[in-house]
Amino acid sequence: MMIEVLACAEAEFTEAVAYYNQQLPGLGDEFATEVKAAFARLAAFPGAWPVFSARSRRCLVNRFPYGVLYQVRQDTLLVLAIMHLHRDPRRWEERPGKVPGVPGASSKPPSPADAGGR
Repeated sequence: MMIEVLACAEAEFTEAVAYYNQQLPGLGDEFATEVKAAFARLAAFPGAWPVFSARSRRCLVNRFPYGVLYQVRQDTLLVLAIMHLHRDPRRWEERPGKVPGVPGASSKPPSPADAGGR
């Protein structure tokens, strides 16, 4: 199953990787690895995580206080947010670009290289 990541979710990912690498060198890379593992779980079992809203589900990232907010769309998983769990959970609803077809959406999962990781 293809994973499409909105630009705003990629930005959250990049910001988190940079923050964790600033706290402890290499920690951001570990965060990136955990997010990629969450993506693999999503691709394998898209309906396994609890419903977050009418169309969205949330998969928790291991070891870090983050969740991947996504929607199942035919043969695609649309990642809306890589959200910090200690922030307002409705924050993602207010952003532009959460609808497919909006410029800035990406068709690849974020990688440590995209975030300046090693």
